[in-house]
Amino acid sequence: MPYINVSTSAKVNDKSKFLEEISILISSLTNKSRSFVMAKIDDNCQIYFDNETPCCFLEIKSIGSLNPSEMAKPISDFVYEKMGIPTDRIYISFEDVPASLWAWNGRTFG
Repeated sequence: MPYINVSTSAKVNDKSKFLEEISILISSLTNKSRSFVMAKIDDNCQIYFDNETPCCFLEIKSIGSLNPSEMAKPISDFVYEKMGIPTDRIYISFEDVPASLWAWNGRTFG
């Protein structure tokens, strides 16, 4: 934890680099170790958001350390910088997961 899932209708040429860079960003925004950040990307997806212009949906889950009002802009700016998707074509969902509902290494965190 944290976990970030990126779905976009845009094509991302260097997925490995994108995942590494977004992991670093999420680690810094949550103040959690980068070694615990899991990132996933589904690019070139069929997503419709008012029209067929490229768009992006990000799901961010973590045990605490989420501050959506402070995190939304740097994450949106990152997506714009890396994919060219305008911030008004980006949705972000934040979910604070209870430690008792998140497991790693065969056991829950709480």
